Amino acid sequence: MLKARTRGRARAASALAAGTVLTTALVALPAPAWAEDGGQCTFPSKPYTARPWALQRVNLDELWAQSTGKNVQVAVIDTGVDIRNPQLKKAVDASKGENLLKKKNDKGEDVDRGNDQGTTDTVGHGTRVAGIIAARPAKGTGFVGLAPDATIIPVKQNDAEGNGTAATLATAIRDAVDKGADVINISQDTANAVEPDARLKQAVDYALGKRVVVVASAGNDGLGGNVKVTYPASYDGVLAVAASDRNNERAAFSQSGEFVGVAAPGVDMISTVPGGGHCSDNGTSFSAPYVAGVAALLKSKYPDWTARQVVAQIEQTAERSIPGHDRLVGWGVVDPVKALTNVDPAHPVESPRPDNGVTGAEAPYVAPLHFGETADERNTRMATYVVVGGLVLVAGLGGTAVALRDARRRRERLAGGPGPR
Repeated sequence: MLKARTRGRARAASALAAGTVLTTALVALPAPAWAEDGGQCTFPSKPYTARPWALQRVNLDELWAQSTGKNVQVAVIDTGVDIRNPQLKKAVDASKGENLLKKKNDKGEDVDRGNDQGTTDTVGHGTRVAGIIAARPAKGTGFVGLAPDATIIPVKQNDAEGNGTAATLATAIRDAVDKGADVINISQDTANAVEPDARLKQAVDYALGKRVVVVASAGNDGLGGNVKVTYPASYDGVLAVAASDRNNERAAFSQSGEFVGVAAPGVDMISTVPGGGHCSDNGTSFSAPYVAGVAALLKSKYPDWTARQVVAQIEQTAERSIPGHDRLVGWGVVDPVKALTNVDPAHPVESPRPDNGVTGAEAPYVAPLHFGETADERNTRMATYVVVGGLVLVAGLGGTAVALRDARRRRERLAGGPGPR
């Protein structure tokens, strides 16, 4: 598991001069339910043969009958995307990829940080992210991307040492837009709550102005109820994604706040790894691409929609437990099928609304609590008493008759009367 947040702090002070340090949105948790060698993922890894739980919650046939993400390009600004994984080889457009990391470290030493196309990934983080979005179907595994016909533009902008900054992220966003990205996924955030280099917001606004959907992970500092604003997730127009668990509740590590737009599965997330195969991991890093995949499906079906309309549609159709916005999971847990089917193409929503008529799910039913009996409950109880009492009386009378008969027979035998009948 990548620990860029820890490794990067030692060099954060000097790096701040060049731009705010960014960290990939991972969290140190116990080993996931499925992992190689007790939780340590090796590259390459074994294939995961079953259908992951995050995909089991979606009727994929119904979803893909609406859209498969065809003709949509999704930029993955991350640690690179390894195209040696067979499920990603045809999903990635290497001709548009790039590597923004410098070739020298702080000491001026040459460092091998991959090719110029961003199609190498020594960390595995970006390869996982890309797989959740657009991994192609393959024999021997139930894992597949939510938008299996979308194209990935790989942009290598960070690594395990935390070399990515707000300034380089801003450059990556602008370059991705200029290369034709329809959706941008950013599974990283600032290392502290201080608003970063103004160029980052300007780049986000540039993307939104070009109708590009920007999806970002909310962050993993939510343990203990900690609330922290993260960037670029908290910028206006960005769809900030928290992590949910198998119960559609916020994962304990997931960052909460008013800026959270929706939540998506982020626990035990199976995805592709460098070289081939799959591993499991946790974090909002993997919730964001789940939503980016849905955004790609919508952009494919409704190419003229603005970024705002795509985001609002995802938020409006999310599965909610309350009618309005919740700072833990935003407007709810994303529902891919409903996002594609509960649509008025002629009048796309511009912002989510807290009305029950369009929300993705009703609040769960909870049986009412009574501190005393209702009339129906009392009548039912009395009727039960009558029936049970009658049965007891019949049984009692029958038992008494048998006892009297046996006593009479014993007396007759002692008197020399009739024998058994």
